[in-house]
Amino acid sequence: MAQKFDTLAVHAGAEPDPATGAVAPPIQLSTTFVHRTDGEPDTFSYQRDDHPTQCRLETALAALEGGARALTFASGMAAVAAVLDTLQRGQTVVVPEDCYVGTRGYVTDVLPERGVEVITVDTTDLDAVRAACAGGVALLWAESPSNPRLRISDLAEMTKIAHAAGARLACDNTFATPVLQRPLELGADVVMHSTTKYFGGHSDVLGGALIFAENDDFAERIAARRLLTGAILSPFSAWLTLRGCRSLPARMAMHCANARKVAEFLAAHSAIERVNWPGLPTHPGHAIAKHQMRDFGAMLSVELRSGYDAALALARGTKIFTNATSLGGCESLIEHRASSEGAHTHSPPGLVRLSVGLEDADDLIEDLAHCLCDRP
Repeated sequence: MAQKFDTLAVHAGAEPDPATGAVAPPIQLSTTFVHRTDGEPDTFSYQRDDHPTQCRLETALAALEGGARALTFASGMAAVAAVLDTLQRGQTVVVPEDCYVGTRGYVTDVLPERGVEVITVDTTDLDAVRAACAGGVALLWAESPSNPRLRISDLAEMTKIAHAAGARLACDNTFATPVLQRPLELGADVVMHSTTKYFGGHSDVLGGALIFAENDDFAERIAARRLLTGAILSPFSAWLTLRGCRSLPARMAMHCANARKVAEFLAAHSAIERVNWPGLPTHPGHAIAKHQMRDFGAMLSVELRSGYDAALALARGTKIFTNATSLGGCESLIEHRASSEGAHTHSPPGLVRLSVGLEDADDLIEDLAHCLCDRP
């Protein structure tokens, strides 16, 4: 029987333990496993290759994204690097103008040293994407909604452009999660997640994942490289992330509802120049987001009319929003991105990014209102 998403989230990878009947999935910490002596292949051999808890999590992630195979990693950046490291000298990758600063740093500092050409474009402009791919490209990287400006790219159209050019489309789906958006259904070849964020959900576990549309040579090549580099997810981190999967749909529903109230409040405030949240009808990508997403997410950024100093003051002045890096936890976070991203920042000086958590929305609005009350 086909299961709906919320049912999958609770049960995928979480079958009762056959040895004990335990309903909660067990955690297996062993680094090594007994070799079989009956001539059959070993199920597990050594933790750096694979382990039971990671296997359960990968089963769950593949089911939630609708993929054929999932691989988990020690961090989101390890997952990003695993894809980008498949590029060979002389090949070209096209990346978004607005994207996670770690991804930008990797394509700026690492890939050119290896002879890989990097083309940066505004991926919301499909004509610009076509032009960038016209000369031949191996990989088109998408991030929608993007970090930190919440730009929306048309993933189905980008997939068509990538495939027409003989390229793969990889999509960072961290902000949306599969609860809100499933890029593989729109034609993407591989989806990346920083599972540190919404999958973990409690700001206490680091991890990353890749989910592949096909269990093909591309996926196998990345799996082989993960084995050699030792970039797997630890058993405890895998167990915490698997636990997070079970509550992901419920948390995302509340995250999104709170974000809507916060975004609408900020959009009406005189101190705010712009609110970047795709759920607002005024957002340039609203129509596309409405088509390819089930809801609009809990990440938003604002640009203050008074610029850098006002943005810093807002990020440092809130009491419920915590001034900290990262996102997707139960607690609301706020951060001035330009001052935290370092040398690779493209963030406007007056931009503040918010991760809207699970507190009461009225309390969050009052917290922001108090900090903005003296601003023009």
